[in-house]
Amino acid sequence: MDFGFTAEEEEFRAEVLEFLTDYRDLAGYFHRREKNGEGVRRLYRALGERGWLSLSWPTEFGGAGLSPAYEFILWDEMAYARVARPPMGPGLMAKALMAHGTAEQRERFLPDLRRGRLNFALGYSEPDAGSDLAAVRTRARRASADEYVVDGAKCWTSNAHWADCIWLLCRTGAPDSRSRGLTVLIVPLHHPGVTVSPIPTHDGGRLNEVRFDGVRVPAANRVGAENEGWQVVGSALAVERHVQFPPKRLRRDLQDLVRWVADNGLDADPAVQGRLAELAVRVAEVEALALALLGEIIAGEPSAVPAAYHKLAGTTVAQEIARAAMEFGSQEALVSGTDIEFMWRQAILETIGGGTSETMRGLIARQAYNLGART
Repeated sequence: MDFGFTAEEEEFRAEVLEFLTDYRDLAGYFHRREKNGEGVRRLYRALGERGWLSLSWPTEFGGAGLSPAYEFILWDEMAYARVARPPMGPGLMAKALMAHGTAEQRERFLPDLRRGRLNFALGYSEPDAGSDLAAVRTRARRASADEYVVDGAKCWTSNAHWADCIWLLCRTGAPDSRSRGLTVLIVPLHHPGVTVSPIPTHDGGRLNEVRFDGVRVPAANRVGAENEGWQVVGSALAVERHVQFPPKRLRRDLQDLVRWVADNGLDADPAVQGRLAELAVRVAEVEALALALLGEIIAGEPSAVPAAYHKLAGTTVAQEIARAAMEFGSQEALVSGTDIEFMWRQAILETIGGGTSETMRGLIARQAYNLGART
């Protein structure tokens, strides 16, 4: 993704690359992220000090007011270096607060989000709902005019074991209200009644189950109107997928695969050469989709469908690259603990985070082709 940007944007890319030289110790975060948790939080704070967590925020909210191309470049290079993924707070949550939050909420949360001092976990998926957010059952009962009481559970929640707050999608409407009865609450994870339990992943990382047992949450922590959480969630997800799945990660994966092929003496095999050429074309396709999505976002056009196409294509290619080493027949690709075998285990998770491949296909079918029922 080194084409199609202005001279000023390319100057920013050079600045990002220079900045990354001080964080070589975090390289490999995508592959061994649990070992680098504190280092990544240190990185977020350093990005906040530079104003890089709020590059595209409007200036009235303390941001730089720059094009989304700048944050795309930042996280594309972070992905290539395998240093860190974009934090949810300054992206998804901050932009939702700008669009749907109160003045008091913006004053309370945005400064620390901008500085990298406040970390959020995303409380969407549930044991019996999966990625079908309209089926959420975690319940927020209105106990008084000023307070909700929350009961239920979220699962597969990234970063809940070290985040400060959870961005909680819960049901305030009737049990069968689907998307019409959802509300977003900000819940501090240290509140009484919140329990965070680990869910180990097959790449050595950690997700979490988060249980809520009579957790009292001030109504002042509700984002948007009651029963209008679906609108809050939808607008936030659409504008963030251009940085959540940066294509340069795929370029790095393919380069690592090519290097591994050469190191194992497989590069002279015509079948291997042909497969690598196919994968190079697939990576270029994802890069083109990423630029198209970025263009939609910069133009302020609806981007939910392009974002779904990009996410689906990118995470599918990540698996194809990782699977290729096994197809080439090397024993190392099947030996636990090697980088090439680990790439396969880690790539599987990419198709789950941010909405499963099935969810992305469903979104495309409904919104691009008008197939199936809407929630």
